[in-house]
Amino acid sequence: MLSTGALRAHLLAAGLAGTVATSREESLRSYRLFAARDPRVMLGLDPTGGWGEADLLRLMADKCGVSDDPAHRSGPDVIDPERTLRGLDAFAGRVGAAAARRVPVLLGTGHPHRLLGFYVALADALSAAGCLVLTPAQGRCVDITTRFGVRTYVVDYVRGVALVREPGPSGDGREPGAHSHSPLPVRAALESAAEAGGPLPELVIGDHGWVCGAGQLGIEAIGLADTDDPALFVGEAEGQVSVAVPVDDGVRPAFYRPLTRYVLNRACLSR
Repeated sequence: MLSTGALRAHLLAAGLAGTVATSREESLRSYRLFAARDPRVMLGLDPTGGWGEADLLRLMADKCGVSDDPAHRSGPDVIDPERTLRGLDAFAGRVGAAAARRVPVLLGTGHPHRLLGFYVALADALSAAGCLVLTPAQGRCVDITTRFGVRTYVVDYVRGVALVREPGPSGDGREPGAHSHSPLPVRAALESAAEAGGPLPELVIGDHGWVCGAGQLGIEAIGLADTDDPALFVGEAEGQVSVAVPVDDGVRPAFYRPLTRYVLNRACLSR
């Protein structure tokens, strides 16, 4: 079993917490855009509070451990590993509760190149515990606005984890999926599940629009978020998101494996 101390050391060594690759400039830009209600950073959330730039900086300092000094405007950002550990404990608690009740779950990621393995391990463990891992809207097309204009993507699943791909033939040489912030894929998945008359998820696990989009619709949602993803932490502060774990979401996929082991151990789902 991975100890808290060993995981803390790994978080710092791997750049998952401590000094992270996300820059202060990127984070502040996201806070500025969120304050202006730019949909690119809202991730499907419709907050009730005002959330100006100063409010967001205070919130992110509290939730992530970033500097609360508005004059600090450049260099790498930071995440407090203690906050990451607390977030992972709360995250594991919700995963364990879902497994104990055997509720239907939906997992989805906008970071398939980095985080797919983390979610696949959770999907496998929840399925083994008796949860129905849902895969609605398989193959459904979703038009998403990107910096290159509106692009059509296809909802797909890899071992129970939803993502979006560019349309094209399937095969072993395909990319694992596209990076996406959009809440439209989770909305399409939930709509398809409802239209089919099947069960709706009682817990959504993921990141970006998968979490905020589900939480905004009243479904319990938990996920991982970087310092430039204020929407998940605003959602947590307002109650739409159950747990937002502060962590760098862009490191090598293998670096998330200790987090997987820790969460599954804490959730009593280790095999």
